[in-house]
Amino acid sequence: MRVAPLGRRALGWRRTGHRLRPTDREALATWVFTRLALGVLVAAVGAFLAAGRPVPGFLARWTQWDVALLIEIARYGYDGNPAEPPDPGLPAFFPGMPLALRAIHLVVPSWALAALLISFLAGAAAMVALARLGDLCGPRGTGPRAVLVLLVSPWAVFLFAGYTEALFLAFAVPAWLLARRGQWSLACLAAAGAATVRITGVFLAVALVVQFLAAREWRSGRWARAGWLAVPFVPPTLYSLYLYARTGDLFAWLSAQKAGWQRELTPPWESFLTTWNAAFHVTNEFTWAFRGELVAAAVGVALTVWLLAARRWGELTYVGLQVASLLSSTFYLSIPRATLLWWPLWLLVARVGLRYPWVHAAYLAVSVPLMATMAIAFTRGVWVA
Repeated sequence: MRVAPLGRRALGWRRTGHRLRPTDREALATWVFTRLALGVLVAAVGAFLAAGRPVPGFLARWTQWDVALLIEIARYGYDGNPAEPPDPGLPAFFPGMPLALRAIHLVVPSWALAALLISFLAGAAAMVALARLGDLCGPRGTGPRAVLVLLVSPWAVFLFAGYTEALFLAFAVPAWLLARRGQWSLACLAAAGAATVRITGVFLAVALVVQFLAAREWRSGRWARAGWLAVPFVPPTLYSLYLYARTGDLFAWLSAQKAGWQRELTPPWESFLTTWNAAFHVTNEFTWAFRGELVAAAVGVALTVWLLAARRWGELTYVGLQVASLLSSTFYLSIPRATLLWWPLWLLVARVGLRYPWVHAAYLAVSVPLMATMAIAFTRGVWVA
């Protein structure tokens, strides 16, 4: 007699699985309203600081640094603008975002607006997935809280701008959510999408392998699904082969890091000392950015240690490989932006904030002003991460 009601509940879950849940709607509302607030802030402060002088257009203020480079690749390919000297750093960017820009540009004439639209739409999908992942991990309320703490983090401006972070998360978080549910084929397909956007997708692919083993799937006779774990490695492999055909260098994307930003593999202690000196013994426009790098590096190390202590092997692999890579560069660069990709961090902050409300209040009191400051600085052309 209990079979039928249970079956109806299961069927009902399947019917509503693709609809927006209350948690989804809360995540989307948080995403939309924080993005609107950030846009209004940038527009208002930009006009105020201009003090009667000509004000750069709203889209121009968001087309800074990597955004301009991604648009250049989308428009001209990896050889760059033929009217300008070639930029040797362009191959460091994986093709996912430029390809998305070209697709959106078919219906949106402005490249800058296309970049913002991609981040907006991708970010919305990523926040829904993060909220569902938080609900799955628990306790109740973790999902929406994780979305909020991520979106007011000091460097959340890069989820608004036309950078690669939002698009990467739109693939990576659903991939992890699907893996946690045991839907390995879909998880690996989503991870393959992430691997077209950033090299971080390779770390995600390795983490999925570790998660598959940690979940002991072989005990339930699911080894047949293991073949899907190779799928996320395909896009980086194809990109490397493409670069080899162009340059003769199978790792031209890595060589571009050195050519464009003077970054190469360095002993971690040397990287730390170089960054420390740049942060505290040199005064220029990058001083505070390097101090932010050190803070973000400390957060990354602490998170890695916590994941190790908690025996969260899959997430440890995902975060730990990133931290090891970032701390073994010539100097610390873009670690604060990388924190946006560490969903275990935001789930942890959310859980701690739920248990200790004063921690959540303190986090908001510190993070929101910093986020506003970073957004204003970024749209004024200042390097912030």
